[in-house]
Order: sequence, then C-alpha cells, then structure tokens
Amino acid sequence: MINSLPKPDADAAAHSQQLKLHIGRHIAEAGGWLDFAQYMDLVLYAPSLGYYSAGAKKFGPAGDFVTAPELSPLFARTLATQAADIISATAGDVLELGAGSGRLAADLLLELDRLQQLPSQYRILEISAYLRQVQKDYLQKVLPPHLMQRVEWLDSLPEVFSGLVLGNEVLDALPVHILHQQADGLLQRGVGLAPDGEFQWVDQPADPLIQAAFRETRLPEPYTTEICMAAGGLIASLASMLQRGVVLLIDYGFPRHEYYHPQRQQGTLMCHYRHHAHTDPFLYPGLQDITAHVDFTRIAESAMQQGLSVMGYASQAQFLINCGITECLAEVSPHDIAVYAPLASSAQKLLSPAEMGELFKVIAVGRGVDEPLRGFGRGDKRHTL
Repeated sequence: MINSLPKPDADAAAHSQQLKLHIGRHIAEAGGWLDFAQYMDLVLYAPSLGYYSAGAKKFGPAGDFVTAPELSPLFARTLATQAADIISATAGDVLELGAGSGRLAADLLLELDRLQQLPSQYRILEISAYLRQVQKDYLQKVLPPHLMQRVEWLDSLPEVFSGLVLGNEVLDALPVHILHQQADGLLQRGVGLAPDGEFQWVDQPADPLIQAAFRETRLPEPYTTEICMAAGGLIASLASMLQRGVVLLIDYGFPRHEYYHPQRQQGTLMCHYRHHAHTDPFLYPGLQDITAHVDFTRIAESAMQQGLSVMGYASQAQFLINCGITECLAEVSPHDIAVYAPLASSAQKLLSPAEMGELFKVIAVGRGVDEPLRGFGRGDKRHTL
C-alpha cells in the first residue's frame, strides 16, 4: 500500500526532511521519547513546518481529502436552517472553529442572508496563518461587501460568546495518545529515533491520567487504540466562554461502546495523502494529514462535566434530512441535468451509509437554549452515548 502512494517532489521532500529534523531535536531534548500526542501535534501544527501550518494545498481534488462543504453547497444550505434557528433563539453570532478553505463560511453566510437571519458577526478561529490567508482570499472573492464586513478572524477564543459555535471536522484533527493493551498492562505508544535516524515506535507504561480514563473500559489483549485527552480541554474552553448558545460539532466517530469494540483492535488512526488513506504516521511528516475517529461519549461527558446540556446526537444523514436537504434538492428540476446531476450525486455522498451518511455524526451541546433543535427532531441517538 505504501509503495503505491505518489512520491513527493523535491521541494516537498525537502520540507518534510526539515520537519523530521525539527521533531528529532524535540525527541532528543525530551530524553529520547515523545508520546504520540506530542508527535502528532508537531507534525500537524509546528510553526511554518506542520501540515496545517505550511502552504501545501489540503482541501479538494488537488489536495489530500475532501470535506462535506467542499463536496456540495447542499451541506451549508441545509446546515444554515439549523444555524438560523440558533441565531434567532440567542440573538447571537457564529463562531467557526478552523474554517478550512472558507467554503463553509461563504455558503453559510450567503444562505443566512437569503433566510434574513444574518449574525452581526461571523467569527473564525484559525491558528494557521496560511489557512487564514486562504480563507480571506476566497471569501473576498465570493462574498458581497455587506457580508464580508461581518467576518472577523480570531487568534484565540473570545472571553464570552453567545450564538452558534460550529466545528466541522475539527475534533478528528486533535492530537491523540495511542495505547497498547498487553497482558502485563496498558502501554503508551511513543516515538523514538532508530540508529539510522528514522522514527520508530517505543512503548512506555501509560500515564496515570490515561490509566484512570480506562478504568471503566475493558480492552482485550492485545489491543491498540487511541484516546483524545485534548478533546476535554477544548470542550472546557468552549463551555467557559459560552453564555447562551449551541456548540455543533460534525465529525466521523462512534459512541464509546463502538469505539472500543473488541474487533477494532488496530484503532482508528488514519493518514491522508493525495486522496490515499493509509496507517503509517511516520511517512512524509508535514505532507500528510493524521486523524483519529472521535469518541462522542467522551465529548458528551466532558460537556456535562462543564455544565453544558447534550442537546442532540445523530448521524449526519439524519441531521441533514431533518434540516431539509431533500427539500433543497427538490428545488432544482431533474430535467436540468447539468445542474441536478452533480447535486444529486453529492447528496448521495453526504447521505449514503456507504459514504459519509452514517460514519459522520453531529453532536450538539449548549446552555440557555430551550427550543428543540430541528436537526435532531427524528433519529436522535443520545441514548447510545
């Protein structure tokens, strides 16, 4: 599989080598071992070198993967109906966490304008200077001035916020710890340097905090899996600032009993490089994305610990159907093949259980909003968390 991947050009290979040396210095300074979460953080976010910090194209056909907003305008149009309800209920704004190419922000603002439910501000928290510029260039190209003037970029979360917090494929990019259950206990997988300078797996006894997190979870032996401790920190930060509103998170993953299923013994860690998926996180550092599926039970638990309510949990397909995606598609005549055919094809990808429909989930947590959320009117699966 690895041998079939496209080879990077000379410039990309040199960039990757720079990052390898950078990480190697961190490993040496740490005494020869970094836990995998630290390695993943450096690979993705090291300033000017990490995957999300450097300038390679990431989204769309010319990048490494395609997200739902890139796939079809139907995604944002449908999501806008739920966003409009939340903006109306809270008289609040929108805060998008990591806006990717800017496509979701643009399509949402255009549809909210059509629905006459614009927020006063559309804030984007983007830690990548490169992606921030990509977003600015795209939004300035496609948005009229009265919408563009509502967009504001942030370096950190605001102290207080009311409205909708939106994160599409944010949780899967948070660094994870990799655990390896063996007969003699739970080990924490980390990264060391082989004699030839290449990265290699090195196991150590798991950190006590991680041991405690698995106290109630029985794992078979041997078993490799992940845990995202950073997710709890993100939810705590969002809860701290949220006065009144809803945090809507869309990502691929499972409730805990499915995440740690006995048959998922190799975990969920996945790498994406030029639309090829594989499992070697040491390949082409800085040139490929590294992700892990989301334990949505952990997200729900973290929210409740911070005083937030879990307001809904459903598959992406059910959420989009509840929000009216089929009605949006029906507005286009099937006889207009040039327009209808690509929309229908993209709707199939968004909804099909074999594509994104079931693997992707939507969870809503929040406070101070009493109205039921339309996206969870049918098929709410909170009971599975």
